[in-house]
Amino acid sequence: MSESGSYQPDRILDCKGLCCPEPVLRTKKALNEMAMGQILEMAATDPGSKPDIRAFAKRTGQEILQVVERDEAFIFYLRKAH
Repeated sequence: MSESGSYQPDRILDCKGLCCPEPVLRTKKALNEMAMGQILEMAATDPGSKPDIRAFAKRTGQEILQVVERDEAFIFYLRKAH
């Protein structure tokens, strides 16, 4: 982890300004293109993204490492589980 407490991502995905279901769909697509064990950092401004990403991770078996609120955005760190 870096000094800010965040993980070092292998890929960064900006979903700010997008509404449901776009952040989840783009997160799924990004994770599908990544190798197992890699970390995705996804930023979203839609308040619904918090429960949506949690439900997506639970349903698909992905690991949420951390969720940070910064600059009016939710920053998710997800590790690709499979």
